[in-house]
Amino acid sequence: MAGALVVPVRRADGSISSLQLIAAPETAARLKAAGRPAKLNLPGASLQGWHVVGDLAPGALVYLCEGIGQAWAAWKATGRPAVVCFGWGRVRTVATELRAADPSACLVVVPDVGKEPEAEALAQDLRIEYMAMPEGWPQNSDINDLAQRDGMDAVEALLSTPKAPAQRYKLLSASDLAALPPLAWRVRGVLPAVGLAGLYGPSASGKSFLALDMAAAIAEGARWFDCRTETAPVVYAALEGEGGFRLRVAAWEAHRGRGLPHSLHMLLQPFKLTDLRDVHDLAAVVPHGAVVFLDTLNRAAPTSDENSSKDMGEILEAAKHLQALIAGLVVLVHHTGKDATRGLRGHSSLFAAMDAAVEVSREGERREWRVAKSKDGADGEVKAFRLQVEMLGTDEYGDAITSCVVMRDKVCEEVQRAKLPAGGNQRLVLEALRPLFKEGQSGKPGAPPLRPCVELDAAVAAGSARLTCPTDKRNSRAREAITGLLSRGVLGLNEGWLWLA
Repeated sequence: MAGALVVPVRRADGSISSLQLIAAPETAARLKAAGRPAKLNLPGASLQGWHVVGDLAPGALVYLCEGIGQAWAAWKATGRPAVVCFGWGRVRTVATELRAADPSACLVVVPDVGKEPEAEALAQDLRIEYMAMPEGWPQNSDINDLAQRDGMDAVEALLSTPKAPAQRYKLLSASDLAALPPLAWRVRGVLPAVGLAGLYGPSASGKSFLALDMAAAIAEGARWFDCRTETAPVVYAALEGEGGFRLRVAAWEAHRGRGLPHSLHMLLQPFKLTDLRDVHDLAAVVPHGAVVFLDTLNRAAPTSDENSSKDMGEILEAAKHLQALIAGLVVLVHHTGKDATRGLRGHSSLFAAMDAAVEVSREGERREWRVAKSKDGADGEVKAFRLQVEMLGTDEYGDAITSCVVMRDKVCEEVQRAKLPAGGNQRLVLEALRPLFKEGQSGKPGAPPLRPCVELDAAVAAGSARLTCPTDKRNSRAREAITGLLSRGVLGLNEGWLWLA
């Protein structure tokens, strides 16, 4: 390496950690032809630090380059200091050390052609800037090549306009918020098009039948309980009761006289939500923007402790990862606990993490569902349904083969419509009570399961505040209105607790 250029590698304190020897052009050409490197580092010495072309000063603009050629070109063209990092793999380390030594310095990464994405990522991580070579240069070209072809003025022009990486956080004004697109619904007022949702209820409440009915409506874009749907591909993972699922599909088809929508697909194989490979393999066959029903969450996470915050956190992280991969909606079908009035079984973080939740309840043969949570819609509206038995044939012993389909309970809806408040005071009081019921307590004696209740005295106070009659008569008129609502069957009452009937 006689006649080689020697570049010292200096630590932050100025001491030399190593030397890099760069062969002269003629020697370098012969070495490359022989398959030998044209640059050598001092044997036995580790690279610690960098080399500066120019003078570093606090708060200075500094160019970070792979080698001495780029650094010299940057300094020569701009008069600003340039740091030799001794290889692309050391740029991040050097940038981090320089940033720690002088937080006020303006660091600019100067990559070769082809390394711009890595430079942008590095710049974003360290909150610094980067530049990119002009279009049309071949792979691995750098600013030294630009200087030799187009001169130092071209290099100066290029380095004078460094790029700032896209900011991770964007602050929005009120006008920015107003300009945002509206929430996209998959089932209007019930399920969003993108996110994580739940459909839950006690055993034998009909939640799986309801979930399949909803899935079919989404797949064919049909209205569901008078709610508009936006059609999308659907994947239904029947992880519980797989044997009877075929009959449920057959009952749906027999009742409607047509096959299931072509964009509704079933998964009957075991699937573990907390297994990363299972999540990726499922996402690979799910269409972009689809809705995935996991029925049930317990079967999708069989070894997890639902009551553990750690295990539930892992379940939610996996569900959100699946949702991100498919860019659609994941619906977790889940059970309530032994006490159905306490809602979803398991840790409270499950309900908190959901963008929407549908609660299914049953009292005898009466079944209903309601929107228990909707981040951008109205919750609390109740829809009644029933399960109608469909005859599918007979088995080899002559016994009937049956399953069920979901039917709207129109009789119940007509009864509800007939229970509208009669007088003006009744209407005013009922309007005042509706917000209270949304925040009410369930599980009160005599009330239907999961039905929110409010105390009678609180209801009287809220109702009287809404009335416009003389102040001294408002409490008595509010009680009269509540009595009228009770007599018409709009409200229920037991042991001092009111609920919407």
